[in-house]
This record gives sequence, C-alpha cells and structure tokens, in this order.
Amino acid sequence: MKNLDQYVIYRCVVGSQAYGLSREGSDVDRRGIFLPPAALEWSIYGVPEQLENPEAEECYWELKKFLVLALKANPNILECLFTPIVEQSSEIADAVLEKRSIFLSKLVYQTYNGYVMSQFKRLEQDLRNKGEPKWKHAMHLLRLLLQGISVLEEARVPVRISQYRDALLSVRDGKESWSDVNAWRLSLHREFDRAFQETSLPEAPDYEEANQLLVWARSKMVEVAV
Repeated sequence: MKNLDQYVIYRCVVGSQAYGLSREGSDVDRRGIFLPPAALEWSIYGVPEQLENPEAEECYWELKKFLVLALKANPNILECLFTPIVEQSSEIADAVLEKRSIFLSKLVYQTYNGYVMSQFKRLEQDLRNKGEPKWKHAMHLLRLLLQGISVLEEARVPVRISQYRDALLSVRDGKESWSDVNAWRLSLHREFDRAFQETSLPEAPDYEEANQLLVWARSKMVEVAV
C-alpha cells in the first residue's frame, strides 16, 4: 500500500507545547486527520483507522474515526479541534474546525470527570505500593479537570492553560504533598459537578451534522487519484 502520510489533511500540535506547560527539551506532539482517496477506502486492502509514528510523537486518525471519537467527547480529539497551534489544514479540515462546536455536549462531564476518577485510584495504588505516585500523570489529570470545567462553562476547549502553569508544574515536580494534590482534585470535581448542572451545552452532540460532514468529505475524494 502506498504511503498514507501524503493524505494527511490536518496537522496540529497538542501536549505540553499547546498547553503552555512546555520546558526546554519538551517533546512536540503532533496529531491530526488523514483522508485517503475513495479508491483506497473501497479497495480490498482498506485503510487503517490511524497512522502512528511513536518516534516522532505523531498520530493521525482517518476522518471517520476522528469524527466518531469527537462525538464521544474524547479529550485528545477535542484538543486537536481547539489547539492554538495548527501547522497544516485543508478545505475539508477547515470545514471540520468550523463545525467543531457540534461535538461539545454534556458527554464531556462523563468522559473527563470519569476518566480522572478512575486514574486517580490507580495513582493511589502506586502511592500505597511504591511509595510515590506518577506526578506527571497527576498533573495531567488536574489539567484535564480544569479544561473540562471550562468546556461546560464556556462551550469551548481551553487547550492553553498558562494561568495554571506554575501550580501544575509544581505538582509534576513532586513539590506538593499528595494530600494537597488530592484536595485540589476533589475541589475541582465539585466545580465540575456545579458546571455540569449549570451548563448550556446540549445533552448530546450533533450526530446528524457530523454525518453530513463526513459524507460531504468522502464525496470530495471520489475523483482524487490514488
């Protein structure tokens, strides 16, 4: 099968560079979307749901997979839609970005809040079994809560959270006690509960609009040469 990298239609930077939490030597994490010609989609070989290059810290989702994950309020995908650092886009990618608000719904509460609670239980196990949790992971869980609260309050994903840089990096460096970190986490859960009760976001994302977007994008790839 020919190299599918040539069909990347959207490339952006996420991770610490986009969050405003980078330091000297921090990795540059690139994510995005690829959309191959219809002939490849229809072929006996098909196409993978994602392209990964771990060494280069890159991952690109096939458009349908990307949209399905966005509809599920997957935090990694929503960050791609709202990151301030976009390196490459296209007509189709621009159309997706223009419609990005259709993916925001109350499902954000379930995906963000639920994930953080389950992962903090694992960190507590690390604390009991190893004497120390993974502080970097703890930092990113707190970041996720901060972002999730803002999604419900502002109907957008605030990827860059430089205002919390010092506090979050202090957690990452293990300068805060576990009790203080956990207290902050519990406080954020309470804020998340309040934001969920008060949010103006819809109960569910706009599946029909997302489907129309996919069909339109697919139709534009029918005549593209393989």
